[in-house]
Amino acid sequence: MKDEVMTANAEVLEEEICCLENELMHSHRINPNLYIEYDVKRGLRDSAGKGVLTGLTEISDVNGYQLINGRRIPAEGSLYFQGVNVQDLVYGLKGRKFGFEETIYLLLFGKLPTKDQLRMFLDVMFDLQNLNGRFVRDVVMKASNANIMNAMQRCVLTLYTYDENPEDVSVENVLRQSLEMIAKMPIIAIYSYHSYRHFRKDETLLIRNPKRGLSIAENILLMLRDDGQYTELEARVLDVALMLHAEHGGGNNSTFTNHVVTSSGTDTYSAISASIGSLKGPKHGGANLKVQEMFEDIMANVKDWTNEEEVGSYLRKILDKKAFDRSGLIYGMGHAVYTLSDPREVILKEYARQLAEEKGEMEKFALYEMVERLAGTLVMEHRKLFKNVCANVDFYSGFVYTMLGIPKELFTPFFAISRMAGWSAHRLEELLNAGKIIRPAYKYVGQHQEFVDINER
Repeated sequence: MKDEVMTANAEVLEEEICCLENELMHSHRINPNLYIEYDVKRGLRDSAGKGVLTGLTEISDVNGYQLINGRRIPAEGSLYFQGVNVQDLVYGLKGRKFGFEETIYLLLFGKLPTKDQLRMFLDVMFDLQNLNGRFVRDVVMKASNANIMNAMQRCVLTLYTYDENPEDVSVENVLRQSLEMIAKMPIIAIYSYHSYRHFRKDETLLIRNPKRGLSIAENILLMLRDDGQYTELEARVLDVALMLHAEHGGGNNSTFTNHVVTSSGTDTYSAISASIGSLKGPKHGGANLKVQEMFEDIMANVKDWTNEEEVGSYLRKILDKKAFDRSGLIYGMGHAVYTLSDPREVILKEYARQLAEEKGEMEKFALYEMVERLAGTLVMEHRKLFKNVCANVDFYSGFVYTMLGIPKELFTPFFAISRMAGWSAHRLEELLNAGKIIRPAYKYVGQHQEFVDINER
């Protein structure tokens, strides 16, 4: 009888929420023409799609155009971290590990470390990377979550209670907090994934501690894999992927979120949690997963992967909303800034090729190359665009993660692990420059109305 009452109450509640939803849908629709009339910069972008200038930064520079005689001319993309070209940063490693760690140092302190500075920095990171056993048991292992991004967000907020001085927003204290979270984030993500596997999928629980002396990339593979084994190339490719995702200007959604929340004067854990929430969104951090799902669909529906006509025909079906997820999007193609090329994609593609050779996946790599070659032109033709459409970093990153045996549940969390470096650098920059609280304006376009007593409504 009790169960029947609960079921009936649930049905009534569902009907009531449906009624409220209808009220909501009717009351919040804004005439899209008003955005044009009032020249509102939707998404903080101008009519050409360029981001509205809202701040200054020295942390990174993202370029997709050349400015010639006042005109923006499409160009090969370039990305600079604290003035250092990312291509030089990656290729300058010359086989050394700790590339991601050097990138973290560069982003936080504005210069590349000397050998002694890197040695000291690595010692600090090794000391900070271990998680308190009580935290693992009481936070990570309890209430496991199928979405690891939410699990990471919960863990970050809970770290607040383990901090003896969580509210101090001095640069010294925020630097300490930032280094701790950068060091701990890989462990939080991977332990959360293993907890999910064990408690939600009834698989064997695997908890392996990170090893001092290994790079972040090496420790990720060590902790993630059942046997803890990895090749030198696998660790190097993951290290490069972490470097490339570490930072991308102050205007991307999650970094701008960090600036906004930091400007209010709140604590570090709240600011980082907000950035993770932003990155979780499929329009931001989940793109590489959509690329991978799209390619799985292409491989399942295209018989001959080497046939350009057959592949092109299926891509047209995707653009016409007749295939894959019916969104009309070829994921991994196009970027808000880059025009002729995304420098991160150019680098990652090269490492994807090396990994595909080692893994015997060159047939799939050739398909990726073909889709990249065809899709740009097809998207431009379909949308009648004059702006060149290039592949972005997400195009190959999912393929790389798959070849590394990284589960899909960790695709976006790995993005967050990497981007912790950029978020931390931008939070410190916002605090150092003591800017005003960020408060853009919204124009009211509704109608004023008289209050009506409830008995007369």
